[in-house]
Amino acid sequence: MTEKEFALAVRGAGGRLYLVGGYVRDMMRQAGPKDKDYMVSGLSESAFAAMFPRAQKVGKSFPVYLLEVDCKSCEVAFARKERKTGRGYRGFEVAYDPAVTVEDDLFRRDTTMNSLALELPEQRLIDLYGGQEDIRQKRIRAVSRHFCEDPVRALRAARQAAELGFEITAETYKLMRDCAGELAAEPPERLQKELERALAAPRPSLFFRALAQAQLLAQTFPEIAALRGKSQPQAFHPEGDAYEHTLLVLDEVAAETRSLRARFAGLTHDLGKGTTLPEMLPHHYGHEKRGLAVLEKWNERMTLPGEWLKAARFVISQHMRVPRMQKPGKMAEILLSLHKSGLTMAEFSAVIRADSHGLPFYLEHGEELLQAMLTISGGEAPQGLQGPSIGEWLRLQRIKAFQQACAAIAAKSYEGGEIKHAK
Repeated sequence: MTEKEFALAVRGAGGRLYLVGGYVRDMMRQAGPKDKDYMVSGLSESAFAAMFPRAQKVGKSFPVYLLEVDCKSCEVAFARKERKTGRGYRGFEVAYDPAVTVEDDLFRRDTTMNSLALELPEQRLIDLYGGQEDIRQKRIRAVSRHFCEDPVRALRAARQAAELGFEITAETYKLMRDCAGELAAEPPERLQKELERALAAPRPSLFFRALAQAQLLAQTFPEIAALRGKSQPQAFHPEGDAYEHTLLVLDEVAAETRSLRARFAGLTHDLGKGTTLPEMLPHHYGHEKRGLAVLEKWNERMTLPGEWLKAARFVISQHMRVPRMQKPGKMAEILLSLHKSGLTMAEFSAVIRADSHGLPFYLEHGEELLQAMLTISGGEAPQGLQGPSIGEWLRLQRIKAFQQACAAIAAKSYEGGEIKHAK
């Protein structure tokens, strides 16, 4: 069934069909197409189900169906209006009978750019709240005070600022602050979902900056808020405190890799600095160990993806050592242990480069050096060696291979010149 056939069938039964949501918003932005979401008004659920028997119902609190349109599985929801009856995102009474209009549905939405609809098949734009102009002005503006009825909308607005690079209006920031009371009772899974989408944005730092401006950062991500005001040695960190440094690292990692585990590792690499005592500042001795403890508490509060945890633990514990290593054995060891982090060489290097403003020689050529070491296996050990002796032989041989490979790379690239860390 084509989209036009779908629209005409709904129209013939006395209903109306609309395109809504991110597809319309991004079409107005002239951005890449997203999945299409449809909305039906003027039809009962029973009439819709009879017309489209292959549609699969997936919505629980209100009807949402999956229907194949133009050879793609698309969501079709019924126009609905909501009345706040309790706390949180479940505290709503929802109406979705045929009397609910498109105007009713658009009024309950969060921001003006998400309250656009295209009536089909004519593709007539319905813009009741100035969403098209807000898109042109690159601003995020709440439709009404109903914005606060689902407190996670505050995080959603912050996340959209990171995704789109739009500015949040002053009145919307006020509504975000008003979400604080109910936000405290929200399930951690909802915050985790917004964090995941924010980390995938082109500039993830804008998510945290928007939450800070809305006075919500300490409530939602206290581990990051704790970095604010933690001064650092000016000679090494002219960008400012640990908070500014962390957000700078996060954006630099994001510019280099789309990997969420690497971006999260960049975000968390200095978590321990948030627990540094005031009398110790601007130094942060031992922040690596303290950072691991902060990460575990974060995970207790909001269950984090396993691959994020593994990557963050590795980076937190190693990021200070890696640029300072001088001994070949230690350099070889870090390359060989990288697989334990779940990070690729490129992902790990992206975090270290952002944090240290460069890479040591052995990480710049990490892939080549690692491959040179992995050509040697325990099966090549001399006869007579057993147990731990084989492991020690393998370690020494791989260090030797590492040194030889370093020398070969240096000779090839720099015509035999002495290279730091290549000894």
